[in-house]
Amino acid sequence: MDVTGLFDEAVRAVYAAATDPYLWPRALDAIARCTGDVGTVLMWKRDDGSFGTIVSPALEAAQAAYVADWWQQDIRAFRGVERGYLELIDGATDRTVASDEEMRSHPIYTDFLIPHGLGWFAAASASPDPSLYAVISVQRRHDHPQYSDEEVRLVARLARHVEQSLRLSMRLVDAEVTRGGLIEALSKMTIGVFGLDSSGRLTLSNEAAQALLGRELLVQDHRLIAKSVGERAEFAQTIRTLLDDPTAEPPKPRILHSTNGDAPVVVRFLPTTGAGAGQGSDLLARTSLLVLALEVGRNEPIDPSIIRDLMGLTLAEARVAALIGSGLSPRLAAGRLGITEETTRTVLKRVFAKTGISRQSELVALLVGLALR
Repeated sequence: MDVTGLFDEAVRAVYAAATDPYLWPRALDAIARCTGDVGTVLMWKRDDGSFGTIVSPALEAAQAAYVADWWQQDIRAFRGVERGYLELIDGATDRTVASDEEMRSHPIYTDFLIPHGLGWFAAASASPDPSLYAVISVQRRHDHPQYSDEEVRLVARLARHVEQSLRLSMRLVDAEVTRGGLIEALSKMTIGVFGLDSSGRLTLSNEAAQALLGRELLVQDHRLIAKSVGERAEFAQTIRTLLDDPTAEPPKPRILHSTNGDAPVVVRFLPTTGAGAGQGSDLLARTSLLVLALEVGRNEPIDPSIIRDLMGLTLAEARVAALIGSGLSPRLAAGRLGITEETTRTVLKRVFAKTGISRQSELVALLVGLALR
């Protein structure tokens, strides 16, 4: 199978895991196959300090050894966050965080990676939720060439799809999908979830979704449409595009504005691949696309992924912009992000250059104009 076929296969596996968290190891393995590599690690950390890791089956032994003995010596992990913010793309690899000499002689390479048949990584971060930081890291054998820039960009593309899938998957984990079943878990969620079949007809909607009907969204002839006539055609076209090609690049979020003073609603689109069949749900098995809708809380953290997509920034730049745009100083933003103030200011200068502004007050105004504050 060529790279395009492997990429499409991986994307479908990633979206299948959105409604069945048990499928994530299989999805991570499919990601690694895109570049002919050993496996993939998915790591996430929440603002409350909790964290978790899922790995491809081939990495289970290495991951156990890493957690037991090696995580405190991993210079790649310690440096990855800081140096990743200085990259101009949403991706990093060994040369981002280590010198040639360190790659030849540091124990994390010589005594951990090589004995486990590993050597190189290509990683990219994701922001499925303002309070959740996630990274996928694809692992390559030590006797293979290091990752090229093109391969790092490929991993970054896959991270966008992982981000979309995690947007629902992590919420289902929080709602304890394994105990009560998928449909019951959806009913507990505060994010609106609409399901559409292959023809675009509505298959399901949870309570949070139904509460939005009549405001920014409507159902006509069993189809979900934007209430605003001016937004309706593009909304429908996005749905049609993803129904025709579920592996297409994730579209930008749509911000639907209220006509009565309510907070705007951010809408995301999540393709599925017969999702929910393993959960015993005929409704989910007939669903081809999930539409996720969430009110923009004016006093809540700004979602960096929205800023990234609407302002053309990298995710690192968007994280800095989100905090500075909410009123934090560079020093406080640096503390929240776990990076130095100098790095924060360097990234902030890039944000200013890309957006054509020059001061923090203008950034706040820009976010207000996007209905994000």
